[in-house]
Amino acid sequence: MSIIGQTISAIIVEESERFYFLQKGEDLLRLDKTEGEHTVGDVVTGFVYVDKDDHRRLTTLEQKATNEHYGWGTVTAVRKDLGAFVDTGLPGKDVVVSLDDLPLEKDQWPKVGDQLYVKLIIDRKERIWGHLAWHEDFWNLAGPGYDNMQNQDLRAIVYRNKESGTFVYLPDNNMLGFIHPNERFSVPRVGQELQVRVIGFRKEDRSLNLSAKPRAYEMLDADSQMILAYLQSMGGKMAFNDKSNPDEIKATFGISKGQFKKALGGLMKAKKIKQSPEGTELIGE
Repeated sequence: MSIIGQTISAIIVEESERFYFLQKGEDLLRLDKTEGEHTVGDVVTGFVYVDKDDHRRLTTLEQKATNEHYGWGTVTAVRKDLGAFVDTGLPGKDVVVSLDDLPLEKDQWPKVGDQLYVKLIIDRKERIWGHLAWHEDFWNLAGPGYDNMQNQDLRAIVYRNKESGTFVYLPDNNMLGFIHPNERFSVPRVGQELQVRVIGFRKEDRSLNLSAKPRAYEMLDADSQMILAYLQSMGGKMAFNDKSNPDEIKATFGISKGQFKKALGGLMKAKKIKQSPEGTELIGE
């Protein structure tokens, strides 16, 4: 039986400047000396794998992603003919998530720096691959959401896209969420981190409905935000409208009448204000 992908104990039989060499049956394993100080004859327990130079290695570093457990890894490279290379914490080794595990649409593939939740798979040639977690694996990982989180800003990691929308994991909350296509500007990448806000609660599965779009006021340009702030400071009303004197507009807001009218138009489109002959009034969020 192969020991690749297993946690085993082995005895140190010799050492070099960089490595300890451990014996386990017929297998000779390397342990990087940066992982701790040992002497010949010590028994060391660790996880066994094959590094990028095809050397059998043992690491004593804790491995969150193994052949038994899923764990998070960071994408280090992407090859369209192979898949995504992921750093799961194995010294000198990135595991590959095969293109067969990734979306058919390559624009939804992860990019360098994205996060993937993977399990290690060892094939017949003793090669280690990363296997992406499925929907049920995230349900096993996450806890329930709550119905008192409306409008909270959260960090999300995409783990699946479907025609119905995008499924995400909320790492800071250990919850799951869903983004309807109407609540995103484009289809995100698997592994991509998003900033989202809570817009609803799903009682049937205790997950959260989310939006990846900014709030209406966050989409306003600088002039519109300035006018909105001025209105709020004035109790929600001002004597200015799109018929006001250009010099008075310039003196108060520091912008031209053209800029002022454009900003008012944006605020009206966002349903933030209404105009009248007397001026402009704030109508709320």
